Amino acid sequence: MRNIHKSFPGVRALQAVDFTLCEGEIHALMGENGAGKSTLIKVLTGVYEKDEGEIYLKGLDKAAVIRSPQDAQNLGISTVYQEITLCPNLSVAENMYIGRGKGVCTNWKKMNEDADKILKSLDIPAKATQQLSSCSIAIQQMVAIARAVDMDCKVLILDEPTSSLDEQEVEKLFVLMRDLKAKGVGIIFVTHFLDQVYEVCDKITVLRDGKLVGEYEIKDLPRVKLVATMLGKELDDMSDIKGEQKVYEGKDSGESLFEAEGLQSNAGIKPFDFYIKKGEVNGFTGLLGSGRSECVRAIFGADRVIHGKLKKNGKEVKISKPLDAMKQGIAYLPEDRKLDGIVGDMSVRDNIILAAQVLRGFFRPFSKAEKNKFAEEYIKLLEIKTASADTPIKALSGGNQQKVILARWLLTHPEYLILDEPTRGIDVGTKVEIQKLVLKLASEGMSVTFISSETDEMLRTCSRLVVMRDRKVVGELTGDELTQSGIMATIAGGDN
Repeated sequence: MRNIHKSFPGVRALQAVDFTLCEGEIHALMGENGAGKSTLIKVLTGVYEKDEGEIYLKGLDKAAVIRSPQDAQNLGISTVYQEITLCPNLSVAENMYIGRGKGVCTNWKKMNEDADKILKSLDIPAKATQQLSSCSIAIQQMVAIARAVDMDCKVLILDEPTSSLDEQEVEKLFVLMRDLKAKGVGIIFVTHFLDQVYEVCDKITVLRDGKLVGEYEIKDLPRVKLVATMLGKELDDMSDIKGEQKVYEGKDSGESLFEAEGLQSNAGIKPFDFYIKKGEVNGFTGLLGSGRSECVRAIFGADRVIHGKLKKNGKEVKISKPLDAMKQGIAYLPEDRKLDGIVGDMSVRDNIILAAQVLRGFFRPFSKAEKNKFAEEYIKLLEIKTASADTPIKALSGGNQQKVILARWLLTHPEYLILDEPTRGIDVGTKVEIQKLVLKLASEGMSVTFISSETDEMLRTCSRLVVMRDRKVVGELTGDELTQSGIMATIAGGDN
């Protein structure tokens, strides 16, 4: 890709960007949210039309013409996006073969058999005939990868493919990526997990603010230098962010702000007990599918509670729906921001004030001046990168969308904030900002439950971890027990 330019209203997304991918190479495309990574990929795959520049492919004697994803697919360019772009109402096999049939008739039996072979070869625990919506987000992601891999691709683009996968599934994907690399496939790998970049990639290209910073051999760019290159500044040691924050003085008073006894929902988690003190940051940890999200959804009333009780300051409270939880001072940032978080066509401003307006009641709308004041305050506080408060939230990068949802809940001034994967798909700089913000809020007396697939992140922010396995609480860790090995031993160690 040579001299690629792309602009949107009020935003110059790409400015004179060059990018080179070789045969049999895994090439990381890195940068903060809003750096232009996804835009570059969408130009390469025909989702966006470039304003200027050329794209060249081996075997073509002139610049390639890519006006649609179908053009890209015909040239051997396959993509798996961060947000799953499959059809949940169709079967797994239909999703794998949709848009690829040459004739009118479909041999359903053969299609299902072929799909099952691919799923088996990639060790994906799904059946060709099951409806995609019945699969977990992780399995849907793996199906999207299987679909891309099964096409005769020369270039495979993986845009945050591991953000919903656990460690075992990531390792399976890496095995697959290395096999494809050995066959000469060029892979563009977009991820925010630095460990993964250094484990599997050969080269790194860094973008910042829509411009090319440089292309580097993996051996020539140590991690600290990569982070500094992405941010355009030196980054302090991230591991000591706890030490920088004041601790809320009342945290060890012994009184719980919220506690759950024998809580169970219709989502299949075993009855669990839970408590959180004022000014405490705790978390649920465990492998993917262990029940972390289901626990906090039960506390917030997002899933129907079928057993157990909740107490606030020692008195029982009834929470049967999210509004009940909000009225008790609980806020919940959900795991799937696309499905449960943003309202895509609404402006950044309207997304920010949504929860506060629900609490206040729609018959008492905020004035335009109040809305603008709230929006400006939180755009500034969280450094949300947006052309204006009027910009539709769907036009923002994933990390900035996440900040808008965080702003929405902070505006309600909650006593208890639940953050489920708040940094998924977010660049390393923004991750540190959010982690520091969590500790700052706790130091001011807010209680926070923090859930993340990244163990390091949990250890940096939480003072107590509830460990889960198979939708059951199997342990609790504090103090010196809060280590990577401590968590893994508890997950693996059964009920002792």
